[in-house]
Amino acid sequence: MSDIDLLAAESGLANDGKLDLDGLPNLLGFHLRLAHVAVYRDFTSALAGLDLTQKQCATLQLIGANKGVSQVDLAATLGTDRATMMAMIDRLEQRGFLIRRRSTEDRRRQELYLTEDGEKMLAAAKQAIDEHERGFKARFTAAELKTLVAALSRIHKQV
Repeated sequence: MSDIDLLAAESGLANDGKLDLDGLPNLLGFHLRLAHVAVYRDFTSALAGLDLTQKQCATLQLIGANKGVSQVDLAATLGTDRATMMAMIDRLEQRGFLIRRRSTEDRRRQELYLTEDGEKMLAAAKQAIDEHERGFKARFTAAELKTLVAALSRIHKQV
């Protein structure tokens, strides 16, 4: 039996034998998708009280860590188009979490900075994310987690 077959047998899919899953349990992408859905649902639940999406959290984190970052750089880092990023920045600005300033070096460039409310929201989001992450990380030993992250990185860095 191959490693994938063993993983499929151990996956514990919530199918209860109702459907013939054909070759799905043998597909890496199928398991990645199920894992993504589980993590996404838990993340959404963990941040429900803050009314933030994953990309909004990531945007706040990147602005907090890179004061004066541009929308273009954020869009490239998060793999989104400029229009989508601009709409997200508009929403975060409307909520009072960030401000835009025209760059003194390049007048065409908008620099982004967190406001005091943005800093507070980011701190609350990081705390919620840490709790969310702890639940999933607890399922693995430190060595397994390191291996998992390395393996996932190999997948997404090839795209």
